[in-house]
This record gives sequence, structure tokens and C-alpha cells, in this order.
Amino acid sequence: MTSNLTVYPGAKVFVHMTLTLNDGSVADSSRVNGKPAMIELGNDSVSTAMENELLGLTVGAKKTFKLAAVDAFGDSNPNLVQFMDMHHFPHDIELKEGAVVAFEQPSGEPMPGIIREVQGHSVKVDFNHPLAGYAVTFEVEVLSIDEPPVSH
Repeated sequence: MTSNLTVYPGAKVFVHMTLTLNDGSVADSSRVNGKPAMIELGNDSVSTAMENELLGLTVGAKKTFKLAAVDAFGDSNPNLVQFMDMHHFPHDIELKEGAVVAFEQPSGEPMPGIIREVQGHSVKVDFNHPLAGYAVTFEVEVLSIDEPPVSH
């Protein structure tokens, strides 16, 4: 790995990343579990705005930037909020506001849904990303480019 390598279109970038909301609360941090995040540029896994913030950074670089909701995790899509009858849930699940429940998509892939409200036998489930609709401040530190970082 060359120390002067910079983040380029198509690179796999390993970073430590902390995500903060407007109220100052930390929404997520790879430093908590010690496992860096891998971001692959050019495969639509992150927004163009996010990629543009990373392009040109070098190993060891630290950068803090804020993205609007649409460029971070997207705007909240009302079509991804559904009302389901309580009998569709296993009886051993506690249906309370804020709980995350795993649902199975037709493909067999899991899809998390957040319980937003329980009224009578109706459960309001939000399938948006938990940070959809929020502007997010990203604090990133580039650990390596194209090769997983070496553990210390």
C-alpha cells in the first residue's frame, strides 16, 4: 500500500466514521465496535455527494462534513410506512414504539422495520432507513484504500 494513494472513483475505502445529528447526538460510530466501515465508490452504495467528499483524501486523512438528508440516507418515503395487523407478528415479540423488527422480503433477505405506533390491533411499521429524513454530519478518518487495514 502506497502512502500517497488517494481515494479515486471505484476505490474501496476503509474508514472509521462517526455520524452525528443536528442535535449533537451520535447516531452511529464505527469506533464503538472497533470495526471500520468499507465504502465502495461507484457502486451506488453511497450518494454522489458522499463520494465527492471522500475523493482525493489520503490514508490518515480526517474530514468532517455535513450532508442534507437527501444526500445522507435519503428523504423519508411515506410509501415505506405501512400499517399491519397485530396478528401478523409472532406472539413473543414486544410491539412497542421504537422497536426494530426483522421482516423477510420475498427474496428471503431480511428487512428491518421500526415500530412507530401501536393502536389497538394496528401496528405502524416504518421501513425507511432509521436515519432517512435527517441531515447528518460525518466525521471520517481514512484508514486504508483498497486493502483492509492492518489491525494493531
